[in-house]
Amino acid sequence: MNVLIFNGTMDDRPYATAGKVAAYFETRFREKGFTPRVFSLANTAIPFFDPLKQETPEAVQQMCNAFCEADLHVWLTPLYHGSMTGVMKNALDWLELTSRLGRPYLTGKVVALVSWANGSQAMQGINAMDAVAKALRAWVLPFSVPVLKDHLFDPQTNDFSALYRNKFDQMITLLAECKENNNINKLLQAANS
Repeated sequence: MNVLIFNGTMDDRPYATAGKVAAYFETRFREKGFTPRVFSLANTAIPFFDPLKQETPEAVQQMCNAFCEADLHVWLTPLYHGSMTGVMKNALDWLELTSRLGRPYLTGKVVALVSWANGSQAMQGINAMDAVAKALRAWVLPFSVPVLKDHLFDPQTNDFSALYRNKFDQMITLLAECKENNNINKLLQAANS
């Protein structure tokens, strides 16, 4: 099963917060037998969203394919002025190109949300991503992880603190169970009945 880990920042350094969180999710999903893929905006050339553009840029097409091929998504962003990063929102806007597919946008995909902030406002980033994911017809996992960045790392080991490691693991377990038990497919069948 495919999992997309969407790094919504331009910072993909392995020691940066986004890099560490993405790598943790990638490793844990791989251990559970999933096929994870980290999609990092720093490694793409996604242009500003232009719905009037005649041809789809290759980077945008690759991004749309990656989003549509993944069964599960984990979206990661630092809080930027009360929201997700602008570059993340711009990339998500390009999913408008999938509107004419048989299953448009992210219909039936399960999206989990993680945001971090230096203060205690990370939930604003979660709320912003939640609104976009639902507008794209995804199912948002009802367990998100707003991170108080000062508590993310254990100062002794520079690894994730037990608190956040447990929260990340719980999110991964819930995502795995969601797909393994076919819960989303049952909900979609009931909604289409």
